Order: sequence, then C-alpha cells, then structure tokens
Amino acid sequence: MSAMSKKNKTLKDILDLILYENPSTQDEIAQRLGISRRYVTQLIQPLIKEGDIKRAYMIDLKSYERVAESLGEYTNSKNVLGNALINEMLSNMSKHVHSQLETSFNAILEYDEEMAKNALEMDYTTNNMVEKIRTSVETIASINQHYEFSKSVLYNEVANDLERIGDYCGHIAKFVINDRYEVNESILKKLKKMYKTAQKMIRLSMFAFLEGRTELKSDIMDLEDSIHILQSKSINLIATQMAENSFDEKERSNYFIYLFRVIKAFERIGDISVEIMDISMEFHENIPRPTTPRAFRE
Repeated sequence: MSAMSKKNKTLKDILDLILYENPSTQDEIAQRLGISRRYVTQLIQPLIKEGDIKRAYMIDLKSYERVAESLGEYTNSKNVLGNALINEMLSNMSKHVHSQLETSFNAILEYDEEMAKNALEMDYTTNNMVEKIRTSVETIASINQHYEFSKSVLYNEVANDLERIGDYCGHIAKFVINDRYEVNESILKKLKKMYKTAQKMIRLSMFAFLEGRTELKSDIMDLEDSIHILQSKSINLIATQMAENSFDEKERSNYFIYLFRVIKAFERIGDISVEIMDISMEFHENIPRPTTPRAFRE
C-alpha cells in the first residue's frame, strides 16, 4: 500500500469513528485507532478549517460522503450508509435501555436507593439518544430525495418505543425511592421471571428489526403470553397480602400501589416489545400493523 493510500485509509478510519461514535477529543481518536495525536491533528485540521468536522469532533452525513468520495474509499449508496448509521444508533440505544432496566431491577433486588437514582439518571441518556436518532433520520431524508419516507417514520417509531421502555424502567426504579418496604419473597420470585422475560422480549424484538428476523414473531408472542400469566399471578399474590394487612398504615398502602406500578411496567415493556415486532414486520415484510389498539385485541 502506497503512503498516500495508507494516509487516506487512516483518514477514512477517523471519519468512520467520528460519524458513528462521536469521540470528544483528538486524544480519544488517537487512542482508539492506535496512532499519535499529532497525526490525527495533521489529517483532520484541513477538514476542521473547511467546516466539515465541527465542535466535539462531529461530522454530518453530507460532509462524510463528500470527503469519503474524494478519498476514493466511498462505495456505499446513500440509503445503505444511512440505514447502517441509524441501525448502529438503534443498536446502541437498545443496549443502553437493557442496562437501564437491569440497573432499575437490581435496585429492587438489593433495595439500593443510590442504584435506583443512577437508573433514573440513565434516562437522560436515553432521551438524548432518541433525539439524536430523530435528527439523523431527518438529515438522511433531506440529503437523499429517494430515501423512503415510510422507512424514516418507522425508524423514529422504534426509537420512541425504546424511549417509552426507558420511562417504564423509571417506574421500576422509583419503587425503591418512594417506598420503605422491601418486596415480599414470593412476589419477588414472580418479578424476577417478569424481568427476565421482558429483557428477552426487548432483545428479540430489536434483533428482528435490525436483522430482519421476522420469524421471531411467534417467540415474541409466546413470551407476551408468559408475562401476562406472571402478571396475573403476581396480582393475585398482592391481593392476598392486601387482605391480610390493615390499610390504617399509609406507608403500607403506598407499598401496594407502587408494587402494582412495577408489575404494570413489566407488562407495558412486553407490549411495547410486541409493537417493535409489528414495526419489524411492516419494515421488512411490508405487512401493515394492526390498527386496533393492543388493549382491545383478543
């Protein structure tokens, strides 16, 4: 490989890193690519002066395409690059929401208020991620007149669904902050199963959307049935406990209210996962989603 080709490849690697991962410093870029900071500065300084690379080392898709084409390294169509970029963002957002749900539920398991607060703070990142996806989808659509509007809408809907899951994670975390009682062991066993089922549903639904694995729908529907059965059993256990306790204690009555919210949160996370699966069917198979709200379907 000639010196010029090697230089162009390194610059392309830098552009890819900036586009997909938003590094905050040149030191971070150098460390990630195993090159010197001085070399990073040398390669990107002209692009910074021209305004292609902006503050916090960001580059928009239009600038990326133009610079990559000038290097002779750009071979993907705009649709392919745009889809890959949004898929990567959605994949990262999905992983973050998984972590948010894990932290929220671990806060209940360990009855750790500090962990619960950390879970709530994670929602700020979730909200920022959905905004970044919306902006990126708008950018891709604006620079490519052939980009399918329907596809961009579906990308945004998946991002919104992940954001909604993040909101329900907050409901779970708030149980520890709002209540003074730990969860009864018999109910906790059911919550553990609901948690594992919800995590699996998120994972499978996002795998179906990102990889086109629409055959996973039957697995998703089976898991939804399981989470509804667990919900019913949990509510029956709570009803039994409520009958055995006096509601003279305000704190105790609040305990049951907040516990119902946790159970409802897991149910809604399962429902949202099914909605993502329905979006996957429309995205990859052109099968329209049901128009009847899920609450009214048999």
